[in-house]
Amino acid sequence: MKIGIIVGSIRQGRLGEQIGQWVARAGGQRAASGACEYALIDLKDFDLPLYASEVLPTAANKCYEDPRVQEWSRAINACDAFVFITPEYNRSVPGAMKNAVDCLGSEWQGKPLGFVGYSASGGIRAVEHWRAIMANFECPMLRAQLSLSIFDDVQDGVFSPGERQAASLDALLGELERAEA
Repeated sequence: MKIGIIVGSIRQGRLGEQIGQWVARAGGQRAASGACEYALIDLKDFDLPLYASEVLPTAANKCYEDPRVQEWSRAINACDAFVFITPEYNRSVPGAMKNAVDCLGSEWQGKPLGFVGYSASGGIRAVEHWRAIMANFECPMLRAQLSLSIFDDVQDGVFSPGERQAASLDALLGELERAEA
């Protein structure tokens, strides 16, 4: 099973990159047992255009005109499950990440999904919105989620998770590894 860890912020100085690397390290330690493979997928690396295709993604049969979208499609299609690393912007999901989801169709279909949210309030509202959005793709979603505070879990701009967060992440990854697409 290949689990994609999607860093959903493209901002300069984003905290999501540090969180994504932390999740990837934890996944790498778990992968040493041979059960799963983890891949860090940074949305910023794809430079996706705004979704404006004439052909609906579900009708595109994973063939897209824009090579950036095609590359994104291959990265997502190669995974069996995902961890969304999502910030909360204005009480909702980040626009670039929503656009990235909208660019694709069947690549998401039925794949298990876990969430690591972060914001002043732990990213809770963003995760709830993601649950509604990804239900469209019939993704089995983990009930448990990891909520990180930009006040409690960040010191001088550096993400500094504690033991509680590490234990919660380990439980989330374990549950995701047991999920079936």
